[in-house]
Amino acid sequence: MRSKPYYSVRTGRNPLAECFDLDIIRNLFRNIFVHFEDEGYFQEALGYTCVDSGFISGSLGQDLEGVLLIELRKKNLAPIRTNISSYSEDDMFDMIEFLYEHCSKPTERTYHNWSECGWHCSKFDRESGRLEFREKTNKILALYDKGYELSNEGEILSLADTGLDGLFEAILPTADHDNISARVDAARTKFRRYKSSADERRDSIRDLADVLEYLRPKLKEVLTREDENALFNIANNFGIRHHNKDQKTDYDKPIWYSWMFYYYLATIHAAVRLIERGVAK
Repeated sequence: MRSKPYYSVRTGRNPLAECFDLDIIRNLFRNIFVHFEDEGYFQEALGYTCVDSGFISGSLGQDLEGVLLIELRKKNLAPIRTNISSYSEDDMFDMIEFLYEHCSKPTERTYHNWSECGWHCSKFDRESGRLEFREKTNKILALYDKGYELSNEGEILSLADTGLDGLFEAILPTADHDNISARVDAARTKFRRYKSSADERRDSIRDLADVLEYLRPKLKEVLTREDENALFNIANNFGIRHHNKDQKTDYDKPIWYSWMFYYYLATIHAAVRLIERGVAK
């Protein structure tokens, strides 16, 4: 597939060059759902209707509306194919996460020709189904509003700021999974989660600062004292890690939280590499 945008998008002349609105994304999402439903990817969980046998239930049982009410705490989302057009943004994102969880690729199926009934599937591969659903869905999520993606874990996350996406994909060169890698991954997810609150973003910055605190004894060997102190002054003086009357709190939090998060994330990557290089000498 072509990687470069076409002329009108490339030159900024296309009114849809920046992003798509909710109406467009809903229609595109409906097309994706219809494709996967027609191919049998939701039959294992949601079941299907046969012209001869009626409704054949899947693993979720007969009452999809009841399941959605329990799982998503919402009414009037089903039938999905016809109700998508009235979904709110939250409805659509909830449904994308729900369908990802219950998507599985048919590995054995037969086509029922009578009245074009469609595919009847009997065996499935969940991992392959999720991967295909995620790939197609992410192509449209990236174009909506500020840009989103569906993670491997099935959560809608905001895309990284332009030019900084590499920080989210880069792997930390450390064998300390519990104290470093896992904590950084959890902080990244918390920061990027759909509609994450200011408190959640502050907590994610604090989590990264805690990782740096864990690395601090080894950082002393590769940083000057001034550089080391500067790292922790940001979190300590801007109301991230502690709470006292001398801290600065009157600042534009959405902007500065983003800056602090990326600053600490980049610093952790640099610190781990500096430490690893020092150990290797």
